[in-house]
Amino acid sequence: MVDWGYPTRKDRFLTIDDHVNGYMYSMVDLIAETHGVKKINLMGICMGGVFSIIYSALHPHRVQNLVTTVTPTNFDTDQGLLNVWMRQTDDQILGDVYANMPGEVMNLGFLLLNPARLMIDKYVGFLQNMDNQSYVENFIRMEKWIFDSPDQAGETFRQFIKDFYQQNCLINGTLRIGDRSVDLKAIDIPVLNVYAEQDHLVPPDASKALRELVGTKDYTELCFPGGHIGIYVSGKAQAIVPPAIAEWLDSKS
Repeated sequence: MVDWGYPTRKDRFLTIDDHVNGYMYSMVDLIAETHGVKKINLMGICMGGVFSIIYSALHPHRVQNLVTTVTPTNFDTDQGLLNVWMRQTDDQILGDVYANMPGEVMNLGFLLLNPARLMIDKYVGFLQNMDNQSYVENFIRMEKWIFDSPDQAGETFRQFIKDFYQQNCLINGTLRIGDRSVDLKAIDIPVLNVYAEQDHLVPPDASKALRELVGTKDYTELCFPGGHIGIYVSGKAQAIVPPAIAEWLDSKS
């Protein structure tokens, strides 16, 4: 489990290359050396899933199996409002205003994607259940988790907007990380792609595009009947997603 921590001003110029070919490369090497293996299983969530896809394409010899969950690959879609907004965002203005992109600003943007459900319905539900101690305690735990959002390294955030949301480089085959081109056909390992049917951040079409891009024929999809957050924390998800991932990995071992 990778905790990226909270970037400071000195981290503002970190790029996707620094994360993938720097941090992730070192992490995989450490895990492989510690456990005496040549390859590891790699699982990425959302933006971390994009990083995991890039790493697997650049270093396929180090990955045994790849699992992506609610991970976008096709950013040229109007299904999600976030995709529409990001295509109209001036990444340079963001750089002039912020050193790193504040987590609070991103959280506000996520809430505005579906304000009726995310800012009204859930608090109405809270008021209706204020006399239920178990409900209140769980509600507060979830609120603390959701809003405990680290900032994003400024250059990484701007590069993500430009290369993915605006130019869709992962789909077009024009993505360059460091001095190398990213060819998803190089991913010839087993892939499990988990997406959420009602995801308002990463719509299904944005995630399912991975099937046509990778070089492997050993490709499996799992559709979860829920949303972007529910796939991590809901009781339904706990009963479906982790067992399915574990069973799939066990079948590949």
